[in-house]
Amino acid sequence: MSQAPRLRDFPGGHIHMIGIGGSSMSGLARMLLDKGFSVSGSDRDDSYHARDAMTAGAAVSIGHRAENVHGADLVAYTAAIPKDNPELLEARRLGIPCIERGELLGQLMDGASPAIAVCGAHGKTTTTAMLAQILMACGKDPSIHIGERLDALGGSTRVGKGGGFLAEACEFNRSFLHMRPTLAVVLNIDADHLDCYRDIDEIQETFGQFLELLPPDGTAVGKGTDPRIMQLFARLGRRTVTFGLTDVCDWHPANYREDDRGYAAFTAMMGEKAMGEVQLRIPGAFNAENALAALAAAHEAGCGQEEAAKVASSFTGVHRRFEKTDTLNGAEIFHDYGHNPAEMRNAVSIARRRCKGRLIAVMQPHTFSRVKALFDDYLTCTGLADVTLVTDICAAREKDPGDINSGMLVDGMRNHGLEAVLTPTFDDAERWLRDYLQPGDLALTMGCGDINRLNDQIHRHEVEAGRAAN
Repeated sequence: MSQAPRLRDFPGGHIHMIGIGGSSMSGLARMLLDKGFSVSGSDRDDSYHARDAMTAGAAVSIGHRAENVHGADLVAYTAAIPKDNPELLEARRLGIPCIERGELLGQLMDGASPAIAVCGAHGKTTTTAMLAQILMACGKDPSIHIGERLDALGGSTRVGKGGGFLAEACEFNRSFLHMRPTLAVVLNIDADHLDCYRDIDEIQETFGQFLELLPPDGTAVGKGTDPRIMQLFARLGRRTVTFGLTDVCDWHPANYREDDRGYAAFTAMMGEKAMGEVQLRIPGAFNAENALAALAAAHEAGCGQEEAAKVASSFTGVHRRFEKTDTLNGAEIFHDYGHNPAEMRNAVSIARRRCKGRLIAVMQPHTFSRVKALFDDYLTCTGLADVTLVTDICAAREKDPGDINSGMLVDGMRNHGLEAVLTPTFDDAERWLRDYLQPGDLALTMGCGDINRLNDQIHRHEVEAGRAAN
């Protein structure tokens, strides 16, 4: 890792954040403000995350302009910001020190005890959020950084006084290699972010580098039925603890069952010892695994297991994770952050169990590189839905290469027997939903881009219609 500027060299200084509307960056802005820094920031679009940062005290500009960095002592930026961003170019022209988001988070976390980092291709926000609530309920008072808003925190971050730090650790652009964890949680290793990695083997190798950041007395918690994690654990040379749905794992469920909506209940076991009864309020077997990971990490952090199981049972999730946002024509409207085929498949399976009528999946594919790399998987991941609407690809940090588009996905889905409809814009998708949704149906929007704006748009129009009717 290249040598980054140190926060401690800018006490009370002015930090400008490019991409402050990102879920992580807005949370970091709140942390920096709490530590006495002056914070400004910019983003391409307005968003609730940008407004959260503004409410906390940051000066936020919509749109990237070179003059936004003038007067800054330090510039922080996300890995998603292109190298030709005018603010980044101006900061470097002026000689203003620049730091990437992952490096900034790593410095805020450095020296904490315990320093807990939760990583994995899927489930890290949910697991980190559940673990955060457990730690707080058990009196640990940690600083916390999560990738999405959690109502229990009033945002995505918290500055604690207990000396510990809990953070969601993302593998995109290898940013988690800037962390210095003493307790690492690895949920799974899967093919994603193939714009930054050659293949799944390189992803596994990078997760191995992350685990090697643990001190000699550190501990790694990982999914015991993930062969790639177990390969890394076999040569790690640190204490390891496993979790999973089978009793080959250290932490596993006994008397596991699910109700008709997919909500799991079980006795959490550590080896042969019962550690508490869990009745989840978030659906899916994968969330039972996430809960076991959180309970295992909480135990390593010294939490009482009766209280930990109680908190896990009361946890209702974070925003943008199978979150009900509205009712339209008597149909439920949900949103989920899932953006690669594995996550979308999981979200659709949960929706299928809940849905009493037709299930409509609304997919916003995310980044051209991801769609190209996982193209075949996208074609069948919504197979349990009755209809799949596909919006234009969210470019995010990328430029359109001209050789991939959502129409190609729709054609491929139809060739696999799916009923798929191209709805390029959010207006197109809303129009289709208003025309065809019926009582008992369920519509699920999916993506990590801005498709949540479709849910916001539907809600706004429903409120306006209600006012007009009155």
